[in-house]
Amino acid sequence: MVVQSRRRIIIDSKKMLEIAVKAADSKRAVDVVALDVTQVSLLADYFMICSANSDRQINAIVDEIVDKEEEHQVTVKRVEGKNGGKWVLIDLGDVIVHVFSPSEREFYNLEKLWSDAPLENIEAWID
Repeated sequence: MVVQSRRRIIIDSKKMLEIAVKAADSKRAVDVVALDVTQVSLLADYFMICSANSDRQINAIVDEIVDKEEEHQVTVKRVEGKNGGKWVLIDLGDVIVHVFSPSEREFYNLEKLWSDAPLENIEAWID
């Protein structure tokens, strides 16, 4: 749902998630998943998790997500870890995006940590 409010467009969390998934996919993110954390966390509505095969690809994915969200007037609250290059977190408010190197993703295993959260079906957004 998109609502116009005093020349500012407000986008719901599902649309933010769709934008992030499509942006990550356009930069060839690996193993993109989305968890619906509405029932298990007060932090956000969705966690999106993906991997990239190099630090350079991680940065490209992060930059694309930030650019596409900002194009849709979504406020990017914070980007953490971009200088480290192994795990970058993008805080969009109701959507938290995690972009990992494969080894970091395996180590932290957020999918298992948040296993009570159901997977969101994102197949239609991925080429």
